[in-house]
Amino acid sequence: MIDKIKLDNYEKKIEKNISNYRKALPQKISKIEKIIKIANEKRNISLRVNRYDLDQLKIKAEKEGIPYQTLISSVIHKFITNQLVD
Repeated sequence: MIDKIKLDNYEKKIEKNISNYRKALPQKISKIEKIIKIANEKRNISLRVNRYDLDQLKIKAEKEGIPYQTLISSVIHKFITNQLVD
């Protein structure tokens, strides 16, 4: 069973006024899709990490049920988007 998605007020306003919007041109859609594809592209890096820090990362990742590389990537993303909270 799929959970029902809850919309915030901004999204509800858009849905209420959907008839006032027009579909984007195919060229615009293609441009947006290309930007998203590039933004989501993954790159491999090599990084030296203190053994204790890496062990602790692996422990935290295991508790979260995710690979430690995914945890590292998530922390980096949250840091650069100002979403990392103490």
